[in-house]
Amino acid sequence: QVQLVESGGGLVQAGGSLRLSCAASGFTFSNYAMGWFRQAPGKEREFVAAICWSYNTYYADSLKGRFTISRDTAKNTVYLQMNSLKPEDTAVYYCAASPSRGPDYSDYGQYDYWGQGTQVTVSS
Repeated sequence: QVQLVESGGGLVQAGGSLRLSCAASGFTFSNYAMGWFRQAPGKEREFVAAICWSYNTYYADSLKGRFTISRDTAKNTVYLQMNSLKPEDTAVYYCAASPSRGPDYSDYGQYDYWGQGTQVTVSS
């Protein structure tokens, strides 16, 4: 049974930081690219970042420099470090797993497995 379980969301003031975690099970983690997406109320789900099986990383242009994705294959976990948070970063953040070999990891249609999401709220 495939599971992706996000954690680490919460309420933070603007300028603060959060680290999201996503624990994966039920599939061969090392063979999958892992991505983070987010969805704010009334908006489309948007790509945040991805890290492929070879540890190459990809980011939404607007988030480069503030967000960092990483993975720990020994723990079957992917992380999203978010710094200098802004109110517009408020959203439900989802992790997802894709068997794709790229080069484009921003299309959510490529992802086979999804977590339930974790709420991030940034207050001004």
